[in-house]
Amino acid sequence: MSETDNTHPKLRLVDAKPLVYEGASYLLLRDPLELCDNTLLVPQPLIPVLSLCDGTRNLGTIRAAMALQYGIFLSQERLAEFVNALDNAFLLENERSQQAIAAARDEFRRSPMRAPASAGLSYPEDPQQLTALLQGYVDQLNGSAAAGSQAKRNSAVRGLISPHIDYQRGGPVYAQVWNEAAQSVRDADLAIIIGTDHFSEGYDFSLTRQSYATPYGILPTAISIVDELAEAIGADSAFAGELHHRTEHSIELAAVWMHYIRRGEPIEMVPILTGSLDETGEEKIERVLSTLRRSMQRRKAIVIAAGDLAHVGPAFGGEPVGPGRLIRLKTDDEVLIQAMCSGDWRGFIQAIQRGLDQNNVCGAAPIYLTLRLLAPLTGQPHGYAVCPADESSTSFVTICGVTLY
Repeated sequence: MSETDNTHPKLRLVDAKPLVYEGASYLLLRDPLELCDNTLLVPQPLIPVLSLCDGTRNLGTIRAAMALQYGIFLSQERLAEFVNALDNAFLLENERSQQAIAAARDEFRRSPMRAPASAGLSYPEDPQQLTALLQGYVDQLNGSAAAGSQAKRNSAVRGLISPHIDYQRGGPVYAQVWNEAAQSVRDADLAIIIGTDHFSEGYDFSLTRQSYATPYGILPTAISIVDELAEAIGADSAFAGELHHRTEHSIELAAVWMHYIRRGEPIEMVPILTGSLDETGEEKIERVLSTLRRSMQRRKAIVIAAGDLAHVGPAFGGEPVGPGRLIRLKTDDEVLIQAMCSGDWRGFIQAIQRGLDQNNVCGAAPIYLTLRLLAPLTGQPHGYAVCPADESSTSFVTICGVTLY
């Protein structure tokens, strides 16, 4: 590690989860880009060091802050050892981690496809076992859920809001919305999937020319459309976060259901990861949407927003969720689902900006962009679930399915 990195360490964006091991409290640090296999267990006394590693403090200042603010006295050797451990795991923003990112991105681009990162973990990698799992969720649909709205079934589905939670918790909702959209999904010759980038690192749009693979085969990426989008976004910006596609699950979990619904038949895809759009100018958003609209005029397209709703409770850095908060949470979600079903993209994003963002709606950007892309539209809800997110049932993720016409 260079002298600059040693003296003013700055932590990269990492996935951090509390963990209790043998009666002691730790913070488990994981690199979402998976630049190496190392995960770090940070003991409770050292956890405050992470927030102090912001690039503005040298090691002496960090030691002083630990003593004054937290009453924890660290030796220079122990602090340096901890910072070196962060660096060895590529968790610091410095030249070393940037070189690792560049090498991993080059390797990703040379790969024959974007491999299914969650296969064998979130769902079976064997296609027959996967089909049995997904078909099982479809078979469990009751008559009303399977039949859906007859009025809507007579219309072609132009898009859908799909969860991106794991199938174990979200399977019934996936089944309802994808079963309702099945014929339109099979008829389409282009799928635009806009998914949440959970660790966007400030990138609003991240593209890739890589084709996504599922256990059923390869879904080829529509490279010409991706290149048009890159021109609209700016090539450097559009591919700066490309490596996020390698491990991000949001697009993958929707693509697997799509490939299953199409009975293993491939379809060209435009995979777009989206972070926060808070700092994205209106002109840039409209350039992206206009580019997609032009491509849709030439093709029979289906648009999928791969986004969940609320993420609340200690698992997401919040307070434990009790019965009263759960009632309010469902009411808040109803406001958002109503906006989706009325095609009110302005009302959807305004509701979040007015305060529903405290619910950590991680699908806000994909849903907003999809509603705006397909406007004017109407929608039909197909499933809603409140999913536990910790063992004590004090954290929850909410999800929904909506077909768009």
